[in-house]
Amino acid sequence: MSSHSYFYGLVPIQYSITDEAINNILQKFPLPNFPKKENTFDLQQMKKGEQIKLDVLVSDFSIHLTRQQKQFMRLTLSHYSGAINAVVWDNNGEVDQFKPLLEEHSLFSIAGSIHEYNNQKSITINKLTPLTVEINPEQFLPATEENVEALTVELFAYLLELNEPYQSIALKTMERFWRGFSTSPAAKSFHHNYLGGLLKHTIGLMRLARYILVHEDDHFKAIIKLIHTVEKVYKQELWNKLKNDAPEQRLIWQETLDHLYNMFDAMIAVRDEAPNIDLVMVSILFHDLGKLLEYDYAGRPTKAFEFLFPTGYYDFSKRKETGITFDLFGSMIGHIPYGFVMFTKIIDEEKITLPLEDIHAISHCILSHHGLPEWGSAVRKPLNIEAFIVHLVDFLDSRYENALAQK
Repeated sequence: MSSHSYFYGLVPIQYSITDEAINNILQKFPLPNFPKKENTFDLQQMKKGEQIKLDVLVSDFSIHLTRQQKQFMRLTLSHYSGAINAVVWDNNGEVDQFKPLLEEHSLFSIAGSIHEYNNQKSITINKLTPLTVEINPEQFLPATEENVEALTVELFAYLLELNEPYQSIALKTMERFWRGFSTSPAAKSFHHNYLGGLLKHTIGLMRLARYILVHEDDHFKAIIKLIHTVEKVYKQELWNKLKNDAPEQRLIWQETLDHLYNMFDAMIAVRDEAPNIDLVMVSILFHDLGKLLEYDYAGRPTKAFEFLFPTGYYDFSKRKETGITFDLFGSMIGHIPYGFVMFTKIIDEEKITLPLEDIHAISHCILSHHGLPEWGSAVRKPLNIEAFIVHLVDFLDSRYENALAQK
């Protein structure tokens, strides 16, 4: 039995799993090998104007014009400490000099200085040299600092609680995609934007969902408690901002309470529906699974593309290694439609039969988990109780991750 808490101490994390089951899980689903932090680097701790030399992986770059119509470059650099914004000014033809190097290479040694604007720090690059030594690009990617073995055990403890055929759907999905699922980020920049981010985010949703459906005797009461916790934290954020005299500070829970209360109000229309935890947990597993195709990064497995498009051909080995960025193909479709297609194909490939209404309920949860069309939802709004729950726990966990990142 494991027991601790989540989400400002409100959500208990409790699950039971035998030692034999743990050994079987770790044998069948090997832990990802994330890069070790060999030296420390914290951009936010460096002073404006301070000189810096650093080895990095370039995620992307673009050329822009100043108001004086002089070109300059914006770059996103990848380092195991996180994503770093950088700029190259064209003082002596640097843009034309660096552009062909950036098109050909991924790994660079850079030299420059720390720049600060609106309390945001970046690097002004003065020198950029391709690295010629043999280096694994994955060493330049940020990764979760969580105990990955504990996360893995927790995930499968929840999946083994599911009734059939939902347990088979979940386990067969992990058998096919575990390597990609356990290493993938959940975002490029907003939340869980590091290796292992998708695993951590998925577990976060499951923790919140089990609190709503298992640990509390009324799911509406549980959601009100979660909203009340957010409201208390937001008030504390406002008070701290006042006391710290930081008018430019962006608050984690700003502009969220209205949405939470609006969703709670909309849920009242389906109050007579009894939520099915199997549908919720399977939907959570698939809700961001399409990010295996939406994001590209050094060392990313391409099995998800091969699974969805077995007759398509493309040489992924010719792509430049990159930090966490949008995939060339994945950005055309997005993780929400991909997740829906992956779910329907899994049950077809594995010959798993379940009621048509359940297929549609899970599909709807995946397609509506962003809540609103303007936020990327593929349908107008959640229409069943499970979809409301999946959206709310996704909304809460993504912002809670940002709160943890600020500590």
